[in-house]
Amino acid sequence: MTIFIQSFDYNLWDLIVDGPNLPTFRDENGDVIPKPMNTYDDNDRRRVQINAKDKHIIVCAINSNDFNRILSCISTKEMWDRLEVTYEGRNQVKEAKISMLVHDYEMFYMNENEDIKSMFSRFTNIIN
Repeated sequence: MTIFIQSFDYNLWDLIVDGPNLPTFRDENGDVIPKPMNTYDDNDRRRVQINAKDKHIIVCAINSNDFNRILSCISTKEMWDRLEVTYEGRNQVKEAKISMLVHDYEMFYMNENEDIKSMFSRFTNIIN
């Protein structure tokens, strides 16, 4: 999906990497708050439009289970981070999975009452 988004518009990819650049302003207390939509200028609308395009691309590219995971996300960066954790996992999770598969590979043997075809299928699943 990275290549697809980059090829569509590299500004969309920058938005995922850098996070949203939605229009904001500082109030009397110095707090940064979202700008009301009725005060947007052309540049603000362009930034909001880029975020909306990014969201659209991501939502169209995922299945319903993933959609439920990212439904509550506001920014495309947040969506991407959740999907990245889902599919790539954290380093400790990846290492644990790899360690478990290496153990299964090293301890692999043919079970009693198992035919060659099912044994080979189990072995292929471990290898893949």
